[in-house]
Amino acid sequence: MEDALRSEPPLTIREILLRAEAEASAIRAPGKSPLTYRQLLRHADDVASRLRGMGISRNDKVAIVLPNGPEMAVAFLASTMCGTAAPLNPAYRREEFDFYLNDLQARLLIVDGDSTGPAAEAAAARGMPIVRVTCGTQKTAGLLISADLDAVLQQNSANGISSADTALVLHTSGTTSRPKIVPLSHRNLVASAGHIAASLALRPDDVCLNIMPLFHIHGLIAAVLSSLYAGASVSCTPGFNALRFIALLKSEDPTWYTAVPTMHQAIVERAARQSAGALKSRLRFVRSSSASLPPSVLTELETTLGCTVIEAYGMTEAAHQMTSNPLTKAERRPGTVGRPAGPMVRIVDAAGNFLPPCTEGEIVISGPNVTSGYENNPVANAAAFFDDGGTNARWFRTGDLGRFDQDGYLTVTGRIKEIINRGGEKISPREVDEVLLLADGVAQAVTFGYPHPKLGEEVSAAVVLALGSKTTAETIRSFAADRLAAFKVPRKIIIVEEVPKGATGKVQRIGLAALLGMG
Repeated sequence: MEDALRSEPPLTIREILLRAEAEASAIRAPGKSPLTYRQLLRHADDVASRLRGMGISRNDKVAIVLPNGPEMAVAFLASTMCGTAAPLNPAYRREEFDFYLNDLQARLLIVDGDSTGPAAEAAAARGMPIVRVTCGTQKTAGLLISADLDAVLQQNSANGISSADTALVLHTSGTTSRPKIVPLSHRNLVASAGHIAASLALRPDDVCLNIMPLFHIHGLIAAVLSSLYAGASVSCTPGFNALRFIALLKSEDPTWYTAVPTMHQAIVERAARQSAGALKSRLRFVRSSSASLPPSVLTELETTLGCTVIEAYGMTEAAHQMTSNPLTKAERRPGTVGRPAGPMVRIVDAAGNFLPPCTEGEIVISGPNVTSGYENNPVANAAAFFDDGGTNARWFRTGDLGRFDQDGYLTVTGRIKEIINRGGEKISPREVDEVLLLADGVAQAVTFGYPHPKLGEEVSAAVVLALGSKTTAETIRSFAADRLAAFKVPRKIIIVEEVPKGATGKVQRIGLAALLGMG
């Protein structure tokens, strides 16, 4: 029976676990014994049955507010086996938990230990059941120890979870509008995990070092679920800490990791203070996604870690991955996000007409990993999706601008809402970023628009200097003026200690002017 299951493509997350070698390591964590696939499946089934005993059934949302680590990963998996996982950022304030729990209509909250923090307070105010789990104390990675679960009778009757049921819901960032709920089915998540595993040629002996937050699509699917799809293992760390990263390379012995560019930059800066011997590892590649990776950082990272760095392109509505660069250096093209690696990817004009190579337009996608539509939001769905008779497909508008070259490699040139309109001149912030990063002493650069009474918008940039750098804003501006058209040169360069970022480490261009007092 198990051999037959392993030969068939999985339809649900539970079937992913069924296909793996039972005694292979699945979930790891620093300083703990690994959880094998057999143990993981048995434990996740037990937790799911007890959640069913608490009234959770198909498509009921289970809010999860746990610190990064193996318990968070297992809570996500178990929740999908009886209902819908709804992970939330533990750093939210009480008002934010009130909003998200209400917006999701969550039926139950899983929270850390005997927490009486804002998440538990918001759940209690709604009369929601609360499951408190002990994190970090058990010797085996990922076991959810909870008196609340132990007190519940197991509900073993199958609840018929299918590929069409919603496995995960996440909110969009809501930078410019009310956050939208993105429902992702088992079919979406399994397809995306398979696409990532295939593009990375993941093997059962691979070990992923997860440093991404597990309330975000990148960590959940690109690190955890893709590893499990391949029958490999994932080490679930407490989160990203540049000071501890080098030590984790030694203790966890990973073969790869995936992160956002700001994390890679921090790793490069920290590694510069280490000896060459301290950086030796088993890494066979490093993956970057969720934001544009400056080519200079890619080169430094490869030199530092001694392995190939590949850039991929993903978003929540696609259950993460859309395109990826090939693993081989000969085929990889730095500066691009690679070729389609899962869904169909096209470029369209404002009217939805497909455009030829080397022509910039909006990036659209269609495939089994793409959400069927935002939850309870017909207005947003009407704007985001369109049907095409020629391809007989339903296409999702990503809101990103890009172009394909003649060989099918995609370059993301910007986000439609981030384009700076300076008196009718359209400026891509990313283009300016890449020039500023070439200036001596510049570690990070984020270009953005700020209000101007006559032009509508003017160009500015927030810059973080490299350690020990004495360069000035005027020197950086002069450097840019020698390499950019005059209308693209930032009129203001602000030296900051740190660029404001979102919860996942991504820089938030929209709203940056207001955060820096320029709104």
